Amino acid sequence: MAHGHSHGGCSCGEEHSDAPERGLEYGLYQRIDLDKMQCLNESREGSGRSVFRAWEERGDRSKFVESDDDEELLFNIPFTGNVKLKGIILIGEDSDSHPAEMRLFKNIPQMSFDDTRREADQVFSLNIDVAGELEYPTKISRFSNVSHLSIHVSKNFGAEKTKIYYIGLRGEWAEAHRHEVTICNYEAAANPTDHNVKQTTLQTHFIS
Repeated sequence: MAHGHSHGGCSCGEEHSDAPERGLEYGLYQRIDLDKMQCLNESREGSGRSVFRAWEERGDRSKFVESDDDEELLFNIPFTGNVKLKGIILIGEDSDSHPAEMRLFKNIPQMSFDDTRREADQVFSLNIDVAGELEYPTKISRFSNVSHLSIHVSKNFGAEKTKIYYIGLRGEWAEAHRHEVTICNYEAAANPTDHNVKQTTLQTHFIS
């Protein structure tokens, strides 16, 4: 069963328009720490990063990631702050290589395929989407404080390999709070007048 929008007669023209606001909503790609991002089982190194890009570039077919050994892909996505994830869009081909299931895990850095055996925070059954028309809404209460997101594409519609052109992340970003830390160093200092007696000097450093 798909967990996307069921618009019926579709009063969704505004929601899925190319208005600038739509691009801003899907601006979380700018908050990904790309240097630390990983895509496991990608056939071409670094190609997994290319699918996270501007909403206006979602139709660019020259950028894609394709799986290597089998149909699975695993994206490990560290953010530069805390994210409230509200929705995901995934674009593939109109073929059996399109992902059929997407599993989300939050705040588990450096996930491996062995780790995907655990229960996911949310699972979506996907429909074939070649234009970015379907958004899969997350359980916001569960994804309200995400510093790291893992996306496990566990299967497709029957092809040997999976192909993805675009993944859009909608939500809000906030800078991670760094609390002021007080470090006290207690050092024994020799008394110049009497080397047999030692006094304790308190040195306090404030680190913000």
